[in-house]
Amino acid sequence: MNKLKAILVDDEESARDVLANLLLRFCPDVELIAKCSNVPDAVEEIKKKQPDLVFLDIEMPNYAGYEIVNFFHEINFEIIFVTAYDQYAIRAFEISAIDYLLKPIDIERLKLSVSKVKTQLALKHNTERLQLLSTTLQTKEIKNILVAEKGSQYLVAVDAIIAIEAQESYCYIHTIDKKYMVSKNLKHFETIFSDNPSFIRVHKSWLIAKEHIVNYSKSDLSINLANGLVAKLSKYKKAEFEEAILS
Repeated sequence: MNKLKAILVDDEESARDVLANLLLRFCPDVELIAKCSNVPDAVEEIKKKQPDLVFLDIEMPNYAGYEIVNFFHEINFEIIFVTAYDQYAIRAFEISAIDYLLKPIDIERLKLSVSKVKTQLALKHNTERLQLLSTTLQTKEIKNILVAEKGSQYLVAVDAIIAIEAQESYCYIHTIDKKYMVSKNLKHFETIFSDNPSFIRVHKSWLIAKEHIVNYSKSDLSINLANGLVAKLSKYKKAEFEEAILS
């Protein structure tokens, strides 16, 4: 494969120099073709030089990094955000399927991110992914998640999710309309929805949305959900579950 042509965007010169040096030393598959200090300059360079990859600082004056989506009709390049953001923002990156690096940059994580870009085929989804990230960061509310299944990506409304069921190293996302199989564990989704009181972990294999509960059986520890779905209730989670549905 040819080298990935990359542009680096950060308002701090020292940060640009550090990342450029790391790329030179540890990522021989990346060719740095421009360095920019702000989003408008980056947009100009991107349009002119057509990079494969943009390393984009998220906290900059005038325009936040994720606002770059507003300058393009279609995002036909990969983005790795570089951020010192808090844990909420990290969840926003996760639900958008957008890759990110935390400052100070870990070398192994940098190499992994570059490797992921090299194998990323679904370029046509970048605009949708960035719009989801932008909306989530600005509203600080997770209304949709991006679900990758069998090479395709789907935007799933959070309020349409009935339950998430763990099956070995995969999870099934049960929604009102469809079931998705994704290669994420249940802890991933529990973390994403940790601030959403609608979601309750009721079993090692089940995370459910309480708005979709029909009824539950105390005797056999099962929960009947919408669409005829039946979730297991752990005896260790029973008290917590009852408190949650009564609140």
